[in-house]
Amino acid sequence: MTTPLNTQFQQLDPAAFSALEGQIALTVPADGSLGVPARKINSLARGALARLVASEDWAKAKAGDTRIIAFPDRMGVQSIILAKLDARATQSDARRAGANIAKAHTRGVLHLVGTHAKTPEILLGLVLRGYAFTAYKPKHEDNRTGISVLCKDVAALQATWATYAARAEGVYFTRDLVSEPANVLGTVEFAARLEALRDLGVEVEVLDEPELARLGMRALLGVGQGSASPSKVVVMRWTGAGDARPFALVGKGVVFDTGGISLKPGAGMEEMTCDMGGAGVVSGVMRSLARRKARANVVGVVGLVENMPDGLAQRPGDIVKSMKGDTIEVINTDAEGRLVLADVLWYTQDRFAPVGMIDLATLTGAVVVALGTENAGVFSNNDALADKFLAAAKAEGEGAWRMPLSAAYDKIVDSHIADMRNSCGRPAGSITAAQFLGRFVKDETPWIHLDIAGVTLPGAETTFAPKGATGWGVLALDRFIRDNFEAA
Repeated sequence: MTTPLNTQFQQLDPAAFSALEGQIALTVPADGSLGVPARKINSLARGALARLVASEDWAKAKAGDTRIIAFPDRMGVQSIILAKLDARATQSDARRAGANIAKAHTRGVLHLVGTHAKTPEILLGLVLRGYAFTAYKPKHEDNRTGISVLCKDVAALQATWATYAARAEGVYFTRDLVSEPANVLGTVEFAARLEALRDLGVEVEVLDEPELARLGMRALLGVGQGSASPSKVVVMRWTGAGDARPFALVGKGVVFDTGGISLKPGAGMEEMTCDMGGAGVVSGVMRSLARRKARANVVGVVGLVENMPDGLAQRPGDIVKSMKGDTIEVINTDAEGRLVLADVLWYTQDRFAPVGMIDLATLTGAVVVALGTENAGVFSNNDALADKFLAAAKAEGEGAWRMPLSAAYDKIVDSHIADMRNSCGRPAGSITAAQFLGRFVKDETPWIHLDIAGVTLPGAETTFAPKGATGWGVLALDRFIRDNFEAA
């Protein structure tokens, strides 16, 4: 797994600033007032900080923006990074400042002057934006050697940061899973990486094809029957709250999606390595919960398959029987994610009777048309649960927008030769997909479906991630669990 740059905490000593090497970063409020550490750096840099914060360029800068002073006099550092951040800055601005500092961190140790009250938030933004997936770039040389946080109370900041670090590690884990190519991360390899979570105290169970057949998961198995990679369901259990009923997270884990017999266009198909993004987020959340020893009971269940077109592959027109017992007419083999989730959703409820359930899937292109890459689509049968998740997502700055469900949309899912069909055409495509999933949710189960097709791999860098996988949802779901289901 990609690990964040080594982060250490050291006692703040302005007298030692002149001997530092690498880069140094600090925050300065909008009015340009310099605290003790900043005044010391300004003195060493022959007034460069004071000139910068008095400039028109500084006045035009927004909260969280950074400015750089290169090769300051009488200092050994390569550059000074100034982030514009008031003492009462918002969490969002603090994280953004950290992300911009990360973009400016190009060489050696980054010495972060950690005197701001929101230093943990600054550091989280820094670590998230500092991610780099370089496993397949052997010639890549990362000239960054670590992060040193200079602070007044080392023990206190270390203790606070431990929880933030656990959440960052969950995001990194998700990004790695989504970034891996399918020839490396097949169903077997994915399951093995999740089995390694046992080292953190997560109970992990892997269900193989004979067991899935015995359980009646014919919808899920149908998706993978054209692939040499065996279909699997992985169950992860974190028990931090005794005998309480768990909350359930369910993820679509299609390790590669060709579309099956309903073959996708060749252009852009390489991005279908991300079609396990839902399972990736569930896995990252479970890692985060375990790392911070969350006082909650959470079960994560992911369906791992590969959708390939060979002589055994599922065909358009096939009818499969789900674990629930409902029959499904396969209209389009590229609408495979809902077939996987149908069985996994039912299994999760049948076995664990969760107090609530959220599924995540890169499910439809339609949600990208509707919401672009800024927001995930949120569909729910329970207003209270939806409101709680939306509040958590907003608090973490992860875009999410509620979409409708209704009986009128549900009628579209009906088939004239089976109980339902898996594809209903272009109009309201993300809604009818959610309506399909809703048929596998029991009336008594509060449920949310998150369509994350647009936010998982947006195609360009974001505030907190370089170009590639974002890990969207790990922070929001971790907070959702913490705010609503953790024991005091």
